[in-house]
Amino acid sequence: MSSITASAIDTPARRSMERTCDELAIAVLAAIGLIAGLTFDDYGLGWDDYTHAEYADLLLRMYGSGFKDIAALSFANLFMYGGGFDMAAALLHKIVPLELFETRRLLGAIVGLIGLGVTWRLGRRVGGPLGGLATLLLLALCPTFYGHMFMNPKDAPFAVSMVILMLGLVRLAQEYPAPSPRTVLIVGLGAGLSIGSRILGGMALVYAMVGFAPLLLEELRTHGLRESVRRFAHVVYVLLPGMVFGYLIMGLIWPWSIMEPGNPFRALTYFSHFFEKPWKEMFGGALVSVPDMPWSYLPTLFALQLPEVLLGLCLAAIVGTFLSLSRAGVPARRKTIFLMLTLAATLPLAVAMVKRPALYNGIRHFIFVIPPMAVLAGAAFAWAMNWLKHSHRRWQPAALAIFTFGLLLPLGEMIRLHPYQYTHFNQIAGTVRGANDLFMLDYWGLALKQASDGLREELVERQEFPPANRKWKVAVCGPQRPAQVALGPDFTIGWDSHAADFAMTLGQFYCKGLTAPVMVEIKRDDVVFARVYDIRGQNISDLLSIPAP
Repeated sequence: MSSITASAIDTPARRSMERTCDELAIAVLAAIGLIAGLTFDDYGLGWDDYTHAEYADLLLRMYGSGFKDIAALSFANLFMYGGGFDMAAALLHKIVPLELFETRRLLGAIVGLIGLGVTWRLGRRVGGPLGGLATLLLLALCPTFYGHMFMNPKDAPFAVSMVILMLGLVRLAQEYPAPSPRTVLIVGLGAGLSIGSRILGGMALVYAMVGFAPLLLEELRTHGLRESVRRFAHVVYVLLPGMVFGYLIMGLIWPWSIMEPGNPFRALTYFSHFFEKPWKEMFGGALVSVPDMPWSYLPTLFALQLPEVLLGLCLAAIVGTFLSLSRAGVPARRKTIFLMLTLAATLPLAVAMVKRPALYNGIRHFIFVIPPMAVLAGAAFAWAMNWLKHSHRRWQPAALAIFTFGLLLPLGEMIRLHPYQYTHFNQIAGTVRGANDLFMLDYWGLALKQASDGLREELVERQEFPPANRKWKVAVCGPQRPAQVALGPDFTIGWDSHAADFAMTLGQFYCKGLTAPVMVEIKRDDVVFARVYDIRGQNISDLLSIPAP
């Protein structure tokens, strides 16, 4: 990967490869923006949505009161997270004609689109125009990333913040020892947003410290110790305004972090230990307590949930990165860039495999490693096409066809799973059909939205009305707050199946399959995501298949 040219594929006369790839990338972003704008309201609420909306109200109330009302600084455990996305959604809700949770879905789409655009620019810097386009396609057609960007208020914005920071670090390596003001601004913005979203953003410091080693060693060999130290000190000095800017951003979106100097470290300590009552989740066909998940949890799920083409190209790039470290012909700046990206894509997973913290909800806490994976994969594809052009030109069309087929596989699954793309399992796993009995699918209960819509439509079609002087009663096995929002004011929800008219259950292992008439069934790829049962006149003792934790 020592050099990737802009002409890895021949293009028609008078049209440069750079222009063609950039125009295609812009077209892809426009298409995704259009699709997102038409479909964002299809995505339901997750377990955390309602609580995050409450956190936003408390934060805005705190700012509006001049820090007199500080209830936000002790709300649940969310005060140890940043609330930038939540506040932005609450403010946007005041100016757009949408319901609050529709606004949150829309903002998620916007933030995700920004993340795709930033990742494209990062991929373009690393792998040239073709590498940038490939990066964008690989990330946009990664169902896990695409699905989370609509409905994940913590992990998706954090992933976007981290890729902004990575763009700044890559620019810093390219411009060292004289970073431009724009680069300083991007580094500060990325640092403030990422650490202000989750304290885990501080891991980027490790990427930089280790990643810059090849460049700093080259500096020592070329300029000597004294001059190298002077140049390094100059870079640190130039970065200071960016760091101050980043600190202000962090304080704005995560006010608790600057109330006391040690608060970020308290958050790090808090999240390094499991802080809830343990429960069990399905992994490999067995129920496992989340603090006891095996070291193989993350590598297994990444291998089974990411598209095969992304996995293959990313692994090739990682191998190429480590091989290049010992090659004298590879420029030190390029070694630094690829080493940082490789660390960003792998180090959080390696740390989790060694430390074995409580792991749950699939790979949602680690989707921030997917954009750097896509950048590495895009660069690997561009390098391969460039190598084929000079060595085995006749194989270029075949390689391009394989790459295209690799993209079409997840695209087909994304269309079939909509709006549950985040539950995707690849062909290795046998898609969601093969994974259904082995792993958690709709662990956030998004299907309750469609189930609720279906119940209301079914009652209208049957021309049924609730008994006199009360609302319809629905017993829900799944997240209660999202179900209430989805059902609306004409329904009362709860756990009590004895007094309920209907039972709404997720298709997860902890919900019983009831022997009652099915009114609504939400399925994808022959897998049940949710059902609504008519339990009037039925003696249903419980909706849970296992005791509540």
